[in-house]
Amino acid sequence: MTDELHIIGGGMAGSEAAWQAAQMGVQVVLHEMRPQVATFAHQTGLLGEMVCSNSFRSDDDEQNAVGLLHWEMRAADGVIMRTADAHRLPAGGALAVDRDLFAQSVTDTLMAHPNVRVEYGEITALPTEGHWIIATGPLTSGALGQAIAAETGAEALAFFDAIAPIVYFDSIDMSKAWMQSRYDKGETEEERTAYLNCPMDRDQYEGFIDALMAADKTEFHEGETAGYFDGCLPLEVMAERGRETPRFGPMKPVGLTNPHAPDVKPYAVVQLRRDNKLGTLYNIVGFQTKMKYGAQADVFKSIPGLENARFARLGGIHRNTFLNSPTVLDGQMRLRSRPNIRFAGQITGVEGYVESAAMGLLAGRLAAAEILGTAADLPPECTATGALITHITGGAEAKTFQPMNVNFGLFPPVEGLKSGRRGRKDRYKAYTDRAKAAWQAWLEPGALDGA
Repeated sequence: MTDELHIIGGGMAGSEAAWQAAQMGVQVVLHEMRPQVATFAHQTGLLGEMVCSNSFRSDDDEQNAVGLLHWEMRAADGVIMRTADAHRLPAGGALAVDRDLFAQSVTDTLMAHPNVRVEYGEITALPTEGHWIIATGPLTSGALGQAIAAETGAEALAFFDAIAPIVYFDSIDMSKAWMQSRYDKGETEEERTAYLNCPMDRDQYEGFIDALMAADKTEFHEGETAGYFDGCLPLEVMAERGRETPRFGPMKPVGLTNPHAPDVKPYAVVQLRRDNKLGTLYNIVGFQTKMKYGAQADVFKSIPGLENARFARLGGIHRNTFLNSPTVLDGQMRLRSRPNIRFAGQITGVEGYVESAAMGLLAGRLAAAEILGTAADLPPECTATGALITHITGGAEAKTFQPMNVNFGLFPPVEGLKSGRRGRKDRYKAYTDRAKAAWQAWLEPGALDGA
């Protein structure tokens, strides 16, 4: 057992950690409680299941920090990016996938690896010996969550994450809707028409906001507080911050021309993104919600083109727990009080599929190096992965620590470049060029043994 790596949680982080360690020659036992123990948000027992969205966001590795993280994970032969590329769907400049084929492929790949064994069942206590990674994500089971809280001596922070609804394509009225990516972004016609758009005039928008605000919402249990991550706000919470807020967020009308009325500029636009390879399912982009199910159907059917919509899944809301990592984790992602246990993924305080998988990639490599008896250097802070790990293990202020997406604000500045919007393109290219060189050097043989 001492030479095996045990990983709790078969989501993005756990799956990537298992793959990386197994590829380094370490025997891995991946523990997953689903399908024996269900969660509110998961639909299957597959590894790498995508819960909230089917998008890994921007794939631009020269001008976007998320795209750079994609590049780093591809360079490290990450199973999440490899699988995403194999099952990608048209999504303009984003990397979106058929979520069912993606999860099935991740599961099949890990099941077939000679160094990976998957064991199903819930782990309810912190292990006292052996090498472990806890990658249980935002839906850590109650028993394990209590064990973590008891060990750290402080309550885990928490916020609430919301899920967007999914619509059957054949129930959408295409005499009102049309296919177009914003600003016609994409290299192929399929990419340039990757999004389905439903236009609203001002009266329709105002009526929609009124209905949204008046709808029955999910109530929180006693003792729960409604803290939201700003990158995944429920639509009604956006509207509460100002009636026009959604129109400058997911419902912004810019970069789009309605072919049914090319001379009429929509006041707002609702976008849907393809959710599966067949094109039979579309998710409503940015429409995470805490509305109750009956209210959702009524409100969303007020959107032009969705009057007769049928829903494959309605939206929902779930509690998302995470550690105060700057306080309880060391620089190697180990629990300070129990250094045989590492944490990875969203529970560490990163936000997003890609960020979670990247922390799994790093934790798997660090744990494998330790088992193999070699020193393990962290990636340079100027890389996307290095910037994230620096943030969660000490770069952030512990008193105000909150989940964070990867962004260039976490990167050390490049000297001699202009600040402000005018210099942004050159600055971002400098960030990504520097990061790629540093990441490739870190991946060279010997990088994980201190050479």
